[in-house]
Amino acid sequence: MSILVGRDTRVVIQGITGSIGQYIAGRMKNSGDADLVAGVTPGKGGREIEGVPVYDTVYEAVREKAANTGFILVPPAFAADAIIEAADAGLSLAVVYSEGVPVHAAAKAIEYASLRKMRVIGPNAAGVASPGKANVSELSNDWLKPGSIGIVSKSGTLTYDVLKFSSGYRGVSTIACLGGDQIPGTRIADVLPMFENDAETKLIIMLGEIGGTDEITAARLIKGMTKPVVSYICGLCAPKEKPMGHAGAIQSSYSDTAEAKTEVLCANGAKTAKTRNEIFRIVSELL
Repeated sequence: MSILVGRDTRVVIQGITGSIGQYIAGRMKNSGDADLVAGVTPGKGGREIEGVPVYDTVYEAVREKAANTGFILVPPAFAADAIIEAADAGLSLAVVYSEGVPVHAAAKAIEYASLRKMRVIGPNAAGVASPGKANVSELSNDWLKPGSIGIVSKSGTLTYDVLKFSSGYRGVSTIACLGGDQIPGTRIADVLPMFENDAETKLIIMLGEIGGTDEITAARLIKGMTKPVVSYICGLCAPKEKPMGHAGAIQSSYSDTAEAKTEVLCANGAKTAKTRNEIFRIVSELL
């Protein structure tokens, strides 16, 4: 069992003929991933990339290869249209790797996808992976080991550090790196109940950052969960009213700060860490 992706995941890379698309396709095929079945670039149908057939539309990829999951690697100006096309084609999930997608366009596309019953991860998401089952992310399979730790994160860079520890310790059930944009298609509060109901996941690591209210909303769920949640909010030393990498990572009031979020999470039952190394210590004690 896993969340979001699994053995039945069949991936179509939207933007497969671009430099990033070709790189990801090569990694997926060379690592033996069986979940990449097609690619899409309008006007370039009929080609192959790493032995993967390229189609002009997502609809064709669904019809010919039964694709059900999109990995969107197109330039940001075209990402909203790619989300809409994926939803119209009947995909159930789209991971949007593209960074810098215009906020209003992203909001409209995500709402449209919701109406079409397609879940969106991202924009600006490193992706989702369940080791040994499916990998719709930029993460190399060399970093992934099946196990019992679930990871949900807004920060890609921090995720890599924690993933290295988790894979070497107990392994990972699913890692969901949601991205740090202002309008995410999927939020931490959406993922926590999935982990709570996942038989493989025994402990959850939640990685947040300054800006927004996602972590506060998630904290209200943690109080009623049976599985331990270890949380870390990066940005304890971040200056106010200054973007810190992600579009959504800006603190405009005390409630947006790492301190405030950590306090609320602790009050609702999360095991809160103040440093990256403290995450590892707490996890080791709990497991």
